[in-house]
Formats: sequence, structure tokens, C-alpha cells
Amino acid sequence: MPEVSRFYGIVVQIYYGDHAPPHFHVTYGSDKALFSIETLALLGGSIPPRAMGLVIEWATIHQLELKEAFRRAAAMEEPQRIAPLP
Repeated sequence: MPEVSRFYGIVVQIYYGDHAPPHFHVTYGSDKALFSIETLALLGGSIPPRAMGLVIEWATIHQLELKEAFRRAAAMEEPQRIAPLP
């Protein structure tokens, strides 16, 4: 599963050949969560509130890039890296 970004201990990944709706996976320590790219809603799992805020902030900035990364990964192509939060 390609890692598309990493910041503040948060790892963002998108699976190759993954199913709709477009989403991304987040790992923070031993916590895991799944977020919608369209709505940025939490679809499953959980991460601490501070990490969730950082993920939502990052995803809001990079939503178009996330859509393209998901499209590429779903087509079994290498998704591009996305800049982390500064």
C-alpha cells in the first residue's frame, strides 16, 4: 500500500486497486482510521482528536491531490506523493 504522505507521526496511505468511495487510510501509532476524500468524514476506526484535526487540516489543503492519488492507485498506478503539513 503506497504511502502518500507522512507528518507529525501520521502516515497516510492509499491501497492499490481499492474500492469506492474514494478514501484514504491513516495510521498514528497503533491507531488506524479511514477517511472519505469527498467529505473528509471518518468512515471507520479512530485516532486521537489532535491527530484527527491535523489529518482534516492536511486533507482539506490537498483534497484534489488525494482524489488524483486515489484514482491512480485504483487503476494500479503509482500515486504521487503529497506534501506534508509544515
